[in-house]
Amino acid sequence: MPTAEPWRSLLLDTHCWLWMESGRREEFSRAGRHALEDAADKGGLLVSVISVWEVGMLESKRRIEIEVSCQDWVKRALANPRLTLVGLSPEIALDSTRLPGGLHADPADRILVATARQMHARILTRDRKLIEYGRQGYIKVVPA
Repeated sequence: MPTAEPWRSLLLDTHCWLWMESGRREEFSRAGRHALEDAADKGGLLVSVISVWEVGMLESKRRIEIEVSCQDWVKRALANPRLTLVGLSPEIALDSTRLPGGLHADPADRILVATARQMHARILTRDRKLIEYGRQGYIKVVPA
């Protein structure tokens, strides 16, 4: 369900969620930090359930290391009162299969994009393909 102020919410790409939760604020651009802080202050900071899946996959493949069990990390990260978890609705699932333009086939990215579209949210990301997709006008992106 979209928020009251369209495009004020900010959906975190998985790497941005990891950076935020690990305190790596220096990874973000000035604009990225500002958007992150503004959305958090206004209750519009979002993370998709697909990012939970992606963190689990990255950790199981040893592409990321976390100091506690993955389940504990996710539980602690989602307990952040300034963060809202967005589930996978039928609308998001279907939209991810019918995105306009030439977005690549990565299912996690497609679900992130569909989530942003359904929630009328911007995406905070450093992913060049998502930034380019935003430049084409299909989504609103804040370069991390």
